Amino acid sequence: MKSKSSAMMVAAALALCALPAAAQERGFYAGLSVGQSTAKGACDGIGGAGVSCDDSSNTWKLFGGYQVNRHFAAELGYSDQLAKASASGPGGTAQVKVSAWELVAVPSYPITDQFSVYGKAGLYYATSKGTSSAGASASETDNGLTFGLGAGYQITKNVGARLEWQRYNDVGGPNIDALNLGVLYRF
Repeated sequence: MKSKSSAMMVAAALALCALPAAAQERGFYAGLSVGQSTAKGACDGIGGAGVSCDDSSNTWKLFGGYQVNRHFAAELGYSDQLAKASASGPGGTAQVKVSAWELVAVPSYPITDQFSVYGKAGLYYATSKGTSSAGASASETDNGLTFGLGAGYQITKNVGARLEWQRYNDVGGPNIDALNLGVLYRF
């Protein structure tokens, strides 16, 4: 009987030691990432004498989320300029800018205490706004699937960095690929 109560005391002590470690893995975080995006196929069919088209641009994103445990988080993000495509020629210029909201699940796999790899899968809601030098303008909204892969490094207890690739499927026609470098702060 004595060995059974000793085993229960040891198990209780281990559980009490493990709880603070598990609690440190959970919590809210917020961050900012910057990078490059490409609206693949946005320039298809545009060409000819003196016409140029660019479907790559700088991008940035604000994001925040909740780390449920060391293997799963849920994240909300917003990018005012997810992508931009512009064309110019003898007849004038035109451009399309895309902004987007996203809600994604972020499953992760810790390689070490500081380094992890992760995936992203979820939904986006995007607004594409087009303008031309002739004064024409148009706006379109889309929603669809987004997914990605990344790697994160925990610099300190509260500050981390991450590098990620993410795709937004069929935003007004083309797929948008973004490669971002980000910093996040854990509360």
